[in-house]
Amino acid sequence: MTTFARLISWIGHPLVFVLASVAVVVGIQLGPRTGLPILLALLLSTLVPTAILLLSGVRSGRWSDADVSVRKERQRLFPWAVPFSLAGVIAMWWLQAPSYIIRGGLVTLGLFLISWLVNFSLKLSLHALFAFYCTIILFRIGLICGAIALVLAVLVAWSRLFLRRHTHIELITGIALGLMGGFLAGWCN
Repeated sequence: MTTFARLISWIGHPLVFVLASVAVVVGIQLGPRTGLPILLALLLSTLVPTAILLLSGVRSGRWSDADVSVRKERQRLFPWAVPFSLAGVIAMWWLQAPSYIIRGGLVTLGLFLISWLVNFSLKLSLHALFAFYCTIILFRIGLICGAIALVLAVLVAWSRLFLRRHTHIELITGIALGLMGGFLAGWCN
């Protein structure tokens, strides 16, 4: 069970879940000609720099793991995650991406800012936050996409509890923020 929980936790890592979700949205809504430049810009402006930051942080010993599971260690993550997220929004604006993509980027930026503030007193689950955030958006794309994402999001939440990375309140807080953010990004026009 531990191996399965770790696999699910890795699949549910915000970088992995968000990348897969953005690829689905862009692929279905925009097609390759328009969507590929947007996906590449998000990769280069936000996701790849964040991945490099996480890996270098683990290698240097700044963080105990790529999940940045220690609340105090997260205070060194957010000052980077917020500008990377802002870079993604700027890249989308510059590429004249559809408004719903820019709105998603702005909501993501807002979620990072809120998470940063919450982290002063509670280490909310970023895995659960982004899994449920993406799930709500993927339900807008289609019932099948949303249902698959929901099953994965529930498994991600379970894995975070099973692996003892979060308490129930940390998980519930992440899920609640993710649901609200997903609604704002995917369903409010």
